[in-house]
Amino acid sequence: MKVIKFGGSSLASGIQLNKVFQLVAEDSDRKIVVVSAPGKRFKEDTKVTDLLIDCAAKALLGENTTELFEAVIARYAGIALDTGMDDTIIQQIRTDLQATISSDKSDPDKFLDQMKASGEDNNAKLIAAYFKFKGLNANYINPKDAGLLVTDEHASAQVLPESYDRLFALREREGIIVFPGFFGYTKDGEISTFSRSGSDITGAIVANGAQAELYENFTDVDAVYAVNPAIVKNPKKVLELTYREMRELSYAGFSVFHDEALIPAFHAGIPVHIKNTNNPDSCGTRVVHERENNNGPVVGIASDDGFCSIYISKYLMNREIGFGRKVLQILEDSGLNYEHMPSGIDDLTIIIRENQFGEDTEQTIMTRLKEELNADQVIMQHGISLIMVVGETMRHNVGITSRASKALSDAKVNIEMINQGSSEVSIMFGVKEAQENTAVRALYDEFFSEVLV
Repeated sequence: MKVIKFGGSSLASGIQLNKVFQLVAEDSDRKIVVVSAPGKRFKEDTKVTDLLIDCAAKALLGENTTELFEAVIARYAGIALDTGMDDTIIQQIRTDLQATISSDKSDPDKFLDQMKASGEDNNAKLIAAYFKFKGLNANYINPKDAGLLVTDEHASAQVLPESYDRLFALREREGIIVFPGFFGYTKDGEISTFSRSGSDITGAIVANGAQAELYENFTDVDAVYAVNPAIVKNPKKVLELTYREMRELSYAGFSVFHDEALIPAFHAGIPVHIKNTNNPDSCGTRVVHERENNNGPVVGIASDDGFCSIYISKYLMNREIGFGRKVLQILEDSGLNYEHMPSGIDDLTIIIRENQFGEDTEQTIMTRLKEELNADQVIMQHGISLIMVVGETMRHNVGITSRASKALSDAKVNIEMINQGSSEVSIMFGVKEAQENTAVRALYDEFFSEVLV
């Protein structure tokens, strides 16, 4: 049995929905279909989720929501019209969305979650109706009825362990199950949404609970690429990579998956196959526990900007018991979390995402670090990009760091920081944002220029 998930671009129009139908109908093992809300039909289009967020914001302000409400309904109606269905399901969606927008607004976060979740929920109803219209035995199921229980953390919900036992019962249902992504229910019966890429998380959770043999994730790309195609033209496709490699790459900016999305499938040992709805015959990319060494020592290079570094220098730092704890306590007191913290005997560098800093936070942090640690130097540098060179087999290949450093040096890229995790799956370089693309191209040329695409 397979769990198959479709992203917003795969469900943006009636033409796309028919492609989805063909994929589900051609494989009887594709029993559970997890769906996103309709995405963009073209570059300048607006996702249904974004329309719902804007609609919710107006509703919370007591403003007129008619225009946005009708825009949302029009998206669903357009899909139904394109597929030849009547408007019965659209009238149901209109009624359900009207009930949601008229619901209690005393808790804005709860209301916003309900509005956002309606995008996936109503689309699942529409898709189930279309499958039936086309002759498939298909039924919509609500996450509450399926037993998907989550924590009460709006826009950041975590699945509760007991969900997996409840979801196993999905295997016993007849026909095809259409399951809305992005949200679950708290034990109090309230909707709570996952973080970004929440439908991917739902798909992995359902695959785990149903003990699927495979989790197929259909999107709008043929495969995972070794580097961002916007930076390097025609990069190498990656046919297979491990969960750890995918997580490292996702964390560092790969847009195929959020870095937490695959964890439920990983825990259950379920392979993930990433494929293209618009080109399903393409080989795609498999994400597995272990892979053959067929990609070379480096499987991918990813980058992300928006970081800053805090450099702390103090003579004999290594002999001062509790120094690191004091540093982390100061960060915690200001509600900051760090990304990396490489250190030497007399110095320490902390990498933090810049969007965590308010107007006064930076000065408070700098003052406390200097005074409370009696540091010789405390220097903050903004505009840092992190570049991750990733590959499970790097640990078995001598000279990877040397090759990467030389490639950056030859490209006149100054390394602000370098760090290698204890797992040896990745090497991270910190560079100035202005040199990010140059650095990525240099690293790609070093490790992939002789590899056939």
